[in-house]
Amino acid sequence: MDYAGLRAVAMVVQTGSFEKAALALHVTPSAISQRVKQLEERLGAVLILRGNPCTATEKGEWVCRHMEHVGMLESELFSQLPALLSSDEVSSRVTLHIATNADSLGTWFLKAVSAFTHQSGFLLNVAVDDQDHTAEWLQRGRVLAAVTSLEKPVQGCRVTPLGFLRYHATASPAFIDRYFPKGVTETELAQAPALTFNQKDRLQQQWISQVFGASIVHPTHWLPSTQSFVDAALLGMGWGMNPALLVRNHLAEGRLVELVARTPFDVPLFWQVNRLAADRLKSLTDAVIEVARHELVQIKSE
Repeated sequence: MDYAGLRAVAMVVQTGSFEKAALALHVTPSAISQRVKQLEERLGAVLILRGNPCTATEKGEWVCRHMEHVGMLESELFSQLPALLSSDEVSSRVTLHIATNADSLGTWFLKAVSAFTHQSGFLLNVAVDDQDHTAEWLQRGRVLAAVTSLEKPVQGCRVTPLGFLRYHATASPAFIDRYFPKGVTETELAQAPALTFNQKDRLQQQWISQVFGASIVHPTHWLPSTQSFVDAALLGMGWGMNPALLVRNHLAEGRLVELVARTPFDVPLFWQVNRLAADRLKSLTDAVIEVARHELVQIKSE
């Protein structure tokens, strides 16, 4: 195994450039370039897409995940046998790649990962995607663990149920008065602007189908920010599916109201972790489960 080349590939992807990778590994950029080139020629595959920033190909992602496994093993070994490190050598910090959905990151997930970082020497690179798509990051070898809505284990992963992230279809009282003066109906919903996170966001349509039993085409603002969703609803910009964890005080004090009373929408969440890393990431898994148990809904609404 050409670990000099593997480490060079992983560092270029992590830092985004050959120059920064060279600084991190205390070699010249030309040395990094040569190591990557030799490894790619040996494997007959491109591992890095050159650009600004440099990114990994699918095969390059597998190299990066392998080096995360190696880094965890080395950290464990050096903690037990520090004499393996020379006097002028410092054990490098390992960066673990994990994924979650934006609403989890904006509500409960940060509590879990911060608790993990307090007791471990690992660094984290947290990727954000829709909960219906984070499993793809695991399947492609881009992350070691992920919060996902997929109950079926991704190949090579362990899965643990976390609970339900509850949402409410909410808007400001002024918005309700403007667009739904006589109540929320399919006709009015087709005219009232909603808030949509991005093209992968299906929560609004899922709630409409749950409540009205139909699919309704409606105008929408595109707003890729969990907190801005709440702020935009407060400002009367549109209605949106907001996490209960973020809007419960606004609902209690009347700054926001549900479009249809007592119609929460619960999204199941699961923690999936690569089996090869599961034992070494047990403290992370424990932290995620502990926070989820207190912050997420544990019984789906009827």
